[in-house]
Amino acid sequence: MRIAFYGSSLLSSWWNGAATYYRGLLRDLAGRGHDITFYEPDAYERQQHRDMEPPAWARSVVYPATFDGLRGVLSEARAADVVVKASGVGVFDDELLAGILEHAGPHSLKIFWDVDAAATLDEMRRSDDHPVRRALPSLDLVLTYGGGPPVVNAYESFGATRCVPIYNALDPVSHHPVEPDPRFAADLAFLGNRLPDREARVERFFLGPAADLPDRRFLIGGNGWETKQLSPNVQHMGHVFTHEHNAFNCTPLAVLNIARDSMADIGFSPATRVFEAAGAAACLITDAWEGIEQFLKPDEEVLVARDGQDVADHVRKLTTERAREIGEAALRRVLREDTYAHRGAQVDEILREEMAGRLEEVTA
Repeated sequence: MRIAFYGSSLLSSWWNGAATYYRGLLRDLAGRGHDITFYEPDAYERQQHRDMEPPAWARSVVYPATFDGLRGVLSEARAADVVVKASGVGVFDDELLAGILEHAGPHSLKIFWDVDAAATLDEMRRSDDHPVRRALPSLDLVLTYGGGPPVVNAYESFGATRCVPIYNALDPVSHHPVEPDPRFAADLAFLGNRLPDREARVERFFLGPAADLPDRRFLIGGNGWETKQLSPNVQHMGHVFTHEHNAFNCTPLAVLNIARDSMADIGFSPATRVFEAAGAAACLITDAWEGIEQFLKPDEEVLVARDGQDVADHVRKLTTERAREIGEAALRRVLREDTYAHRGAQVDEILREEMAGRLEEVTA
């Protein structure tokens, strides 16, 4: 099928946490024979911070973040069998959603792919006139980055015809064990941009334990932390490019996952970092959220922390041998159940089901 995908960015992970998700899924779908074009705006300096060149498996279109640029790329939607508008593009989101409904061909599948369902649903609850809420009756399908039953039930209550979570996963080609890099040496490392609905949890689960363990070394990577007051034993790395993530995960004794407030509240939303860490056979400590056991078994494949004290206790007790056992168990689990090949097969099946149903309607 010809897929037109309108998203934030395929080529850059700069302030764009969905990059790994898009790359893993779309590369697998391309391998299944789908013809993919990814449309991304030239915005937020993402093109100046590319960490990937246009791939052979997808056509990449970078358009000016202007109304003329928007009109130009929307005009191509009519030629696609599947038209996808992802959330969080950051430029003309409302116009893009309305545009795909207007410009998609009469027999095209029209999909909204929500990479931050908790936030979108919260906005829809506050506004009867929310653009996504208005568009739901005209959309064939909603796919989400995660959220499980709570998100599915909420979307269907707002009028979605069908909602299916497509969880993050491991891309074993990109994320795998490598040799340690001294730059990332630490007892505990955390990677994530400084965001309003994450900062308090970072203070609780990372900065608090760092202050409680002054003899241990902590490492934080991501944008925005350079102006944050940090303990002397916390080193800030700045932006860590995706090609450096393997070394970032493999080198420390353990790495930490901290969900954003909305994701933690709704559960069933494993971040990309969870699978990147597992793919590198890193020992992962995660804050507690509902549904973690669906992906990794606590105490055997992941360490779970209810608060900062639990994080500090895990770090204090963790040995190199124990960390290696947990990391290797996690790697085995995600390779068996949670790669982008698994997710790609799921999406491929959904698209073929939906298209078959569309053809039946046309020929009836």
